[in-house]
Amino acid sequence: MTVLIAGGGIGGLTLALSLHQIGVDCRVFESVPALKPLGVGINVLPHAVRELIELGLLDRLDSIGVRTKELAFFSKHGKPIWSEPRGIEAGYKWPQFSVHRGMLQQILLDTVIARLGADAILTSHHIKDWRESDGGVSADFIDKATGKAAGSYDGALLIAADGIHSAIREKLYPREGAPLWNGRILWRGITLADKFLTGRTMIMAGHEILKFVCYPISKDPDANGKYQINWVAERHLPPTYQWRREDYNRAGNLAEFLPHFEQWDFDWLDVAGLIRDCPHVYEYPLVDRDPVDRWSFGRVTLTGDAAHPMYPIGSNGASQAILDARTLTREILAHGEVPAALGAYEAERRPATTELVKLNRRNGPEQVMQIVEERAPDGFEVVTDVLSQQELEDIAANYKRVAGFQVEDLNAKPPIVPTPPAPVMSIAG
Repeated sequence: MTVLIAGGGIGGLTLALSLHQIGVDCRVFESVPALKPLGVGINVLPHAVRELIELGLLDRLDSIGVRTKELAFFSKHGKPIWSEPRGIEAGYKWPQFSVHRGMLQQILLDTVIARLGADAILTSHHIKDWRESDGGVSADFIDKATGKAAGSYDGALLIAADGIHSAIREKLYPREGAPLWNGRILWRGITLADKFLTGRTMIMAGHEILKFVCYPISKDPDANGKYQINWVAERHLPPTYQWRREDYNRAGNLAEFLPHFEQWDFDWLDVAGLIRDCPHVYEYPLVDRDPVDRWSFGRVTLTGDAAHPMYPIGSNGASQAILDARTLTREILAHGEVPAALGAYEAERRPATTELVKLNRRNGPEQVMQIVEERAPDGFEVVTDVLSQQELEDIAANYKRVAGFQVEDLNAKPPIVPTPPAPVMSIAG
């Protein structure tokens, strides 16, 4: 029978490709009328890039993204705190990619259509309800724009890959309410600008209350020699501040955050200039949800942001959705399209992502910037006068451990989805 996937984002499309890889029929149902390459930049970490490479997508990734060379942390004065190599330069067998989220989704979509056929994806299909029987599940869909019925479909399993506002999770946890806002706002954009540092560096500057992140997402310059630089400006507002909490993707107002970054003109990066020169700025409240103690209910389970929405700290949102898809595929290969596969998948992924959600709430590896701000708010000459080398290394190592991408461990791990054996060729005698 067919596996029904609610949601055509990065996680849902990766799952579709993975199930096709092991010979399992599936279909993707997406709420919107058309899947378009929307969004801004994201990073895909080596453990997730590995999975995309095993789906045959390395050349496509190289065509749309930048192989991230290093991650560097700086104070609000632009002084270096910590830097470390990333991807191949760090000793991984696989690169890390900085990409436009929408372009990554587009190559996954194009590949699904090429391999599974255009009828494998149904748009304007928003899940309304489902019913289980001994042998499968039947899901009902509507066209969300009109409210009209869009049909019912039968399958062996129903997978919720429908994001932080998951309709399936809402039915499983009807009293959960809206995502949790912690008082922090992100303003995001992409600006054409000169490259900085190595040209493949991802930087984070500032501290918990005021932070700036940026990295290139185009490896080749435009006709004017400029590169696409993805940036994120973050501001932590007082708990009493009345913000537009329910608006999760709206045009940003420069007056609400640019003044806080006007003086951030480092020798190697003009932060205020990047913000001012951006043609389209978007505003996102920083939200997540509390981890739940169960994802799987009979023939239904949660994945990606429907299962474990987390703060975009440590570049882990898309990466963890990809790992979910691959782990779920492995368990379906091992157990079949039955509830036992969902239980085995959850047993591995839920504890791991729960720990990561909680660690991201404590700022993950970015806590080094807050420690420096607290100890030396007026600046420093050498960071080790403020924070010992051992403290720096311990913070970085702990995050890699929790997120599952320690170099030696990842390099030694077998593939999540076993490579199918090559067919035996007969030899004529």
